[in-house]
Amino acid sequence: MTKFSANLGFLWADLSLPDAIYAAKAAGFEAVECHWLYDEPVDKVKAALDATGLVMLGLNTRRGDVDNGENGLSALPDRTKDARAAIDEALHYAVAINARAIHVMAGFAQGVAAHDAFVSNLHYACDAAAPHGIKILIEPLNHYDAPGYFLQKTEQARDIIAQVGKPNIALMFDCYHVQLMEGDLTHRLSDLLPVIGHIQFASVPDRGAPIGGEINYPYIFEVISDLGYNAPLGAEYKPKGPTEKTLDWMTGITI
Repeated sequence: MTKFSANLGFLWADLSLPDAIYAAKAAGFEAVECHWLYDEPVDKVKAALDATGLVMLGLNTRRGDVDNGENGLSALPDRTKDARAAIDEALHYAVAINARAIHVMAGFAQGVAAHDAFVSNLHYACDAAAPHGIKILIEPLNHYDAPGYFLQKTEQARDIIAQVGKPNIALMFDCYHVQLMEGDLTHRLSDLLPVIGHIQFASVPDRGAPIGGEINYPYIFEVISDLGYNAPLGAEYKPKGPTEKTLDWMTGITI
């Protein structure tokens, strides 16, 4: 049976993170994940996870100076110190709440120097995370929502994963981003399965609940199940209204 994780960066965003964890449990999710949870007290988040029995699948490294347009630091050649501080911060929080993965955000950059910086910082992240059993994820973002983001295509991500060459680095395959940039989701899922560490989804093109739009998600979920992938899939969509009123898509999914 397909299992789902609630991305609390978007779902129940009006609640505190501990309250959102309880809401996700009540709605039937089997795990949770976050974007940037650093302003939330670690002890309260850990208590909510323990009380509900939900696992925190992952969290993102900080974006950097958001007011000046930054969206990640690890591919910025002149920001290595800050990028590694963000990785250290994410790892410290992840260890404290027993999170399984950290998404290391690349940022807005281009060129060989950006590539080399990203690979170097990913080496650092993988080595730091390995003793804790934590996976490092990288995620291509589409050029409509994040124009100029360093990592945009799954093949680029696979090449970087191979170059880093660590056993604890993997691809975050977000169906929403991949559909916008590449399409052909079923073949890409099959082809990339050996390097996929997490799968997320939202409707295309509006990034809403996975009903309607370009993607037939019941079929995609079936494909994922048939491939033998059985980890929770991340519901990372933007609710139109209260989250509870956008969960009809979960009803009747028995794949």
